[in-house]
Amino acid sequence: MSALPLTRERILQAALEWVDAEGLEALSMRKLAQALGVKAMSLYNYVASKDDILDALVDRVIGEIELPDPALDWKEAMRQRAISAHEVLLRHPWATMPIVSRMNVGPAMLRYVDATLGCLLGAGFSAEMADHVWNAIDSHIYGFTLLELNFPIAATEYVSMAKHFIDWIPPEQYPHLNHLTHLILQGDYDGLHHFEFGLELILNSLEKLRGTALSSAD
Repeated sequence: MSALPLTRERILQAALEWVDAEGLEALSMRKLAQALGVKAMSLYNYVASKDDILDALVDRVIGEIELPDPALDWKEAMRQRAISAHEVLLRHPWATMPIVSRMNVGPAMLRYVDATLGCLLGAGFSAEMADHVWNAIDSHIYGFTLLELNFPIAATEYVSMAKHFIDWIPPEQYPHLNHLTHLILQGDYDGLHHFEFGLELILNSLEKLRGTALSSAD
């Protein structure tokens, strides 16, 4: 017997905790029911399917991301949004792939996209350009996050890996890569890549694009 009454909210919270800890592949209706102390069939009184659970979980994750603040300059608002999204996706490492590979139309996702478009339209981007802009920024968010979550070398291993591979990249064949690797070995460069570096490149380029578009409209 379950100590607490079974509800959709309780099922989704248990599912979120499960996938955060074990990964999306480990989620099944049977295992979720066991975690809740109920029979698997009882879950279907509150959720339609595993896909229903997944869609709801994705929407919950999106709901944790900071919406762009209309009181801020558009670049700062989008910067804060992007940093928040990156941090949220690192907290939920399973979530990025279903966000980019499924049709996600939950209320949190719709608010998220609508607020983003509103920020960009308010900054003077056309509707078409605003659509391109937020997708360009999100491509950086999702791509960088997936790389960070799946990169085969931990930050603390860069020097040891550089020592291991230095003989594979002789300077006469790969002069630039050899030089970069020696910078890591010498402690002059940590080899780490930073989310905000690429974000700033994108935002600064978009600011120039916006300025050009506004000048053309005058």
